[in-house]
Amino acid sequence: MTLSEAMAEAAQEIDEALDMLLPPVEGDEARLFEAMRYATIGGGKRLRGFLVLESARQFGVGRSAALRVAAGIEMMHAYSLVHDDLPAMDDDALRRGKPTLHIAFDEATAILAGDALQANAFFAMTEDDAHADPWVRAELCRCLARAAGPRGMCGGQMLDILAELATSPLDETAIGRLQLLKTGKLIEFSAEAGAILGKAPSAQRHALAAYGREIGAAFQIADDLLDATATPDQTGKATGKDAALNKATLIGTLGLERARAHAERLVDQAQAHLAPFGERADLLRTLAQYAIERRN
Repeated sequence: MTLSEAMAEAAQEIDEALDMLLPPVEGDEARLFEAMRYATIGGGKRLRGFLVLESARQFGVGRSAALRVAAGIEMMHAYSLVHDDLPAMDDDALRRGKPTLHIAFDEATAILAGDALQANAFFAMTEDDAHADPWVRAELCRCLARAAGPRGMCGGQMLDILAELATSPLDETAIGRLQLLKTGKLIEFSAEAGAILGKAPSAQRHALAAYGREIGAAFQIADDLLDATATPDQTGKATGKDAALNKATLIGTLGLERARAHAERLVDQAQAHLAPFGERADLLRTLAQYAIERRN
């Protein structure tokens, strides 16, 4: 199976899992569930969910358990996008080729839908269907909280906001840390989650986490390159905003070509971390290259 075929199949399975975890409801909460479904089901690359499925496959983890965790991570990611698009944050009108949630519904509903998606992400990982071992379920929740919280995604978003207000541009090291927290930590956890599900030895778990960390950094550079060079039709969201808002990016510091070269080095490093897994990890190796070659 090619990477594109495997990712398409995984995206469909993850959407089916999300449909089950976020069913349409009647009554007073119907609008909230409708908004949550709008933000999560359909569209998106499902990169994080795919990483869960492929890392879990290295250890023979059951597909249904891995899908529940993959869906949980996609809910966490969707929450971050919903809040990131709000007028108080990046004030975006387009996401995944359709109006952002606060425009399609309203700002208050978008805030609540994001909050509910974050809570539901943890709920998905605490049920027996995620894993029979309570320690595994607790470890998944612990690591996801760390990846998404003040020392992870939320902390990185705060650094991003502060960078826009700074009187002098961030240097390469500071930008790298910002992007590691804002984007990289959730991708790192996604790669590590399969090893947690599989109760893998610490060396293999660390290898997958390191792989995720490297492709997370490469993925963010690719995102910045797309913002600078692609059109909204290609990406499904507004482009050219980083330069307009004076965002802290490696492209702004290194320039396009040096940033591309840095992303390629990160891909090489990511692939090297997969050596212990042999041919079984070939899709993960190809995914690392895809992270910097994609056009959306």
